[in-house]
Amino acid sequence: MDKATLVNVDLEKGLEVVRALESGNLKIGAALWMYTTEYEEWRLFVSARAFDELKPRAAYRYLDELLIAAGLRPEETPPIVILPMADPFIKGLRRIFGKTKSVEGMRIGLQTIGDRFVEDGFVYRIS
Repeated sequence: MDKATLVNVDLEKGLEVVRALESGNLKIGAALWMYTTEYEEWRLFVSARAFDELKPRAAYRYLDELLIAAGLRPEETPPIVILPMADPFIKGLRRIFGKTKSVEGMRIGLQTIGDRFVEDGFVYRIS
């Protein structure tokens, strides 16, 4: 199957989601669009210690609450995957790029980071 293209509308919507989470005082460890063979579509991946403190269902409920508080309805947002900060992929991202001055807009791809092969990606935050 051919990979869908990530377009400006997606990039703007992803940034809107990231800013909405940050406006709710969520300290984001990583936020990026990623195309993986696991999902065979673009997904917005987000990681934050505040999510780690919750069970998965509660973490997604908290995510929805932050989006709603910022005026975004969850059904209008892209598919979002929450990964724990201890996930090998997130740890690998932070090890490689965590000290980079600015990662916003950086493209990654055709590489294995942690335990995931990243076919293509667009980064908003890594800290």
